[in-house]
Amino acid sequence: MRSVGEHLNLCLLAAEPLPELAVPLEDAVGCVLAADIIADSSLPATDLAGGDGYAVRAQDVVHSPAILPVTADIQAGDTVWTRLVPGSAIRIASGAPLPPGADAVVPVESTDMGISQVTVNQPASPGSDAMVIPSGIDVPSGATVLRAGQRLDAQKIALLAALGKGRVRVHPRVRVVILSIGDELVEPGAHREPGQVNDANGHSLAAAAEEVDAKTFRVMVTDERARLRETIEDQLVRADVIVTTGGLSYGPADTVKDVLTPLGAVRFDNVAIAPGRQLGVGKLGEVPIYCLPGNPVAAQVAFETFVRPALRKMAGWSNLYRTSVSAKMSRGWVSPAERREFVPVILTGKPGEYRGEVLGSHPQARLAALALANAFAVVPEDVTEVKPQQTLHCMVLE
Repeated sequence: MRSVGEHLNLCLLAAEPLPELAVPLEDAVGCVLAADIIADSSLPATDLAGGDGYAVRAQDVVHSPAILPVTADIQAGDTVWTRLVPGSAIRIASGAPLPPGADAVVPVESTDMGISQVTVNQPASPGSDAMVIPSGIDVPSGATVLRAGQRLDAQKIALLAALGKGRVRVHPRVRVVILSIGDELVEPGAHREPGQVNDANGHSLAAAAEEVDAKTFRVMVTDERARLRETIEDQLVRADVIVTTGGLSYGPADTVKDVLTPLGAVRFDNVAIAPGRQLGVGKLGEVPIYCLPGNPVAAQVAFETFVRPALRKMAGWSNLYRTSVSAKMSRGWVSPAERREFVPVILTGKPGEYRGEVLGSHPQARLAALALANAFAVVPEDVTEVKPQQTLHCMVLE
């Protein structure tokens, strides 16, 4: 029997980071940067007005009230700027470029809002007060603003767009085909005959893959060998990785091993994990394939333990694993010998004082418990009885 660590190593060996691509910003959301981003211009590129008001020389409004002629009007986006004549004012909109000769902006509420002439009722400060946004104060030219390995979210996309980066080099989103295998499966919501079951795994595994920003495709297929083989070969065209669920037991209808063995370098092992046991890993040509159990709880545990780190590696992440914390268990239970057990818990408390409320009672029937859990308590292989208040490491799911 292989250990959890040995099987995880095989899963990671099968996964390689996807080749870098230069993509438009709209296609980069959720991807991991493949190269540092260097600002080739300042942000903002010029001094800007921080609010609606009047651009002036601070020395012209030292004594208030000061009455100045208004010589021009500048709006945000104007590309031709009028130079400020000493002793005058230019009406300016928020975000508009500060005209040459001006060093301050008087807020409109501190004036009489004049059109051809304005009365300024308070002095203005030169330079970087709230009403003047200096060039480069946000990002100076030449600065490294984002590092390779960071995920591009809305905030980072905003920065890239503001800097004029229309395309960026990223590790593309991983295309994952989720293959649910079994004659008994039906799509949730469809008519179900006695003995048939809803395909929970296809939906749950697709959702889990999408949580690591993968692009997913769900496929249901029967156990029939020719049909299963044809489906797998068809999916290789669009897959960066294939994840199967079901068909791994030893019955006559469990055909995954028979079909996959001739197609590529795929191995199947009993792994010292609970829930679950039989797992597969390998490659079909250049496409990694991970074979998970059909039990919904075991499939989720196997995905979190083995597949999620592999997908993050393919997507270019440097940090592959979930956060782990220690927590005291709310109650005890008997754990299977020589297997690493993953038990759904709700973590509460604060660092150093976490508590884990154990959910569910049967290792193979904890799907409702899993829906409430925010962590897995991990029981080592050499522990067969967990005591109440015993401390265990927990894999945090949120």
